[in-house]
Amino acid sequence: MSGIDKFQIDRHQAVLLVVDVQQKLVPAFPESVYSKTLQSIDILVKGAKELKIPTAVTEQYPKGLGNTVPELADASSDTVIEKMSFGCCGELTFMERLHQLGRSEIIVTGVEAHVCVYQTVLGLLDAGYRVHLVRDAICSRHKQDFLNAVELARSAGAVVSTAETVLFQLLQTAAAPEFKAISKLIRSR
Repeated sequence: MSGIDKFQIDRHQAVLLVVDVQQKLVPAFPESVYSKTLQSIDILVKGAKELKIPTAVTEQYPKGLGNTVPELADASSDTVIEKMSFGCCGELTFMERLHQLGRSEIIVTGVEAHVCVYQTVLGLLDAGYRVHLVRDAICSRHKQDFLNAVELARSAGAVVSTAETVLFQLLQTAAAPEFKAISKLIRSR
């Protein structure tokens, strides 16, 4: 693989991952940060659906933290995996699901950036996946934790990107049949 290959995203190899965006976690985040994060995750979920990219959703101890927020109901209609380990890769069901999908690139979104998201990024990289961490689709309660998570993930080998960049990379061309729908999603931000 050449140095530039890891920055590419192939829609036929990609999986969108939404990590732990759960009802009882939401009140812990600054409203302005969370609302922008949710908006970015939402357009990625809708874009993935349009592009026929599978989405996996995880929930950390849903009995205590609740289910995925209703705003992301489209995402949780695919696959919801309950977990106790912070990193998704520590959950056998999660790894089995990725193996079933047979894809090599994971687009990572969710909360909290410095705990479950970061540990998931490390696990995915260790398992040989190409990882795209979507900076505007992750958040932490504290800015310093968020910044540290992004820096560490990049140093570990994840490609740090944004929702809009990811969607246009998945499209590759304005001639793609999904271009108008994806453009409309992006303009709605």
